Amino acid sequence: MSHVEDHLIDSGHDISVDRLSRDLRIAARTMGPIEARYLVDAYYTMQENRKRSNNQKRSLEGEPSIIVGWLARQSTILEGQIKASLDEYTKHHLMGSWMRDVFGVGPVISAGLLAHVDITKAPTVGHIWHFAGIAGDDQRPSMKGQKRPYNTRLKTLCWHIGQSFMKFSNNEKCYYGHVYRERKAQEIFKNDALLFKPRADISVGKVGKTTEAYKWYVQGKLPPAHIDARARRYAVKLFLSHMHGEWYERHFKMPPPNPYPVAHLGHAHVIKPGGKTKP
Repeated sequence: MSHVEDHLIDSGHDISVDRLSRDLRIAARTMGPIEARYLVDAYYTMQENRKRSNNQKRSLEGEPSIIVGWLARQSTILEGQIKASLDEYTKHHLMGSWMRDVFGVGPVISAGLLAHVDITKAPTVGHIWHFAGIAGDDQRPSMKGQKRPYNTRLKTLCWHIGQSFMKFSNNEKCYYGHVYRERKAQEIFKNDALLFKPRADISVGKVGKTTEAYKWYVQGKLPPAHIDARARRYAVKLFLSHMHGEWYERHFKMPPPNPYPVAHLGHAHVIKPGGKTKP
């Protein structure tokens, strides 16, 4: 470490990573989906590293932790710069304006979806659900070592979306958060009525008898975490359905085909998007 760096640390000043320059912001507007996917992955990796650094700093209270604190601050700065570049990317995408108006879906999630989904290869939202690995249990690998039939990074992104809707579910502006809460209430009712007993009976032999999950499966019920995950997945799938419909119409200049259940199974209606307001 140089004498200058040593002085800056001793005096309490940050050695900050350079702020995202104007030229880089301009470049972010025209970057391709591969670059955007890379930055989204980098953002979440840095976020986890920053959390670890902060935890490490707290565990070193009373010990020299200046370097650890500095690292945590630089990680925060880098996160902000990546987020800013992804925000620029979404501003100049066909679906950017729609994404930015959905409460609970920020620039990182938006950029990830816009970079992963190719609307020309998704005639229906079911194609996106399958690509994201949230279409149903049949997407689980049937054999050990078998390649997953979905995109793991997109599936992880959908998990983040569900977490966001859950986090903001008490906010009146978060439409999909309300969808999550309403669906969870329905799932709890069904669970208490033992409507998920067949699935619980299958799962009871797959977990240890000392686990918390076993206590629920043996009653013919799904564990609370499973119920919550079902509700979050429902909200995410509905959001993706609305996203697909809007994207399809903007790209092809025509309404999208009806979802398979409506077109072929006799289901009578489609849930329309709710009001979307900026956070």
